[in-house]
Amino acid sequence: MSMENGASWRLAVETNNIQSWSTVPELCLPYVKNYMLEGQYHRDLDVIIAEMYDYMKSITIKNDGKDIWILDVDDTCISNLKYYEGKRFGGDPFDPVMFKSWILKESCPAIPSMLKFYKKLIESGFKVFLITGRDEMQLGSSTAMNLFLQGFEGHERLIMR
Repeated sequence: MSMENGASWRLAVETNNIQSWSTVPELCLPYVKNYMLEGQYHRDLDVIIAEMYDYMKSITIKNDGKDIWILDVDDTCISNLKYYEGKRFGGDPFDPVMFKSWILKESCPAIPSMLKFYKKLIESGFKVFLITGRDEMQLGSSTAMNLFLQGFEGHERLIMR
């Protein structure tokens, strides 16, 4: 595959025009690294979370047990950026054994703007459910502890595989 720059590859992946890729093309690695570390990633998160705040404010809580919000864990609530930095932001193949070791360290930091939003959801009366594709038997206690240590307290349930 030939790409002129990382932005073209990113657009193609995000629009599902490129599928089944196992690593980020070498030519695109500088773009991905820059995106993740030079501020654009966090600016994009801030835009998305601002939209979530606006939507949340438009909902009238009825306290009928049906006012719920579902959030993903990985790279929504807590960040695996340090792990992926060590894997050249996708330039190296995904390694499930190394990723499991990373999770067991319980050191994934909270994404600050998401933690603030999460707390606002709970304060506003939403029942928050957290979901993840992590295996409950192998990673359940580590994931729960990591979330707790980062300030994600008060959710209704953590749902895992």
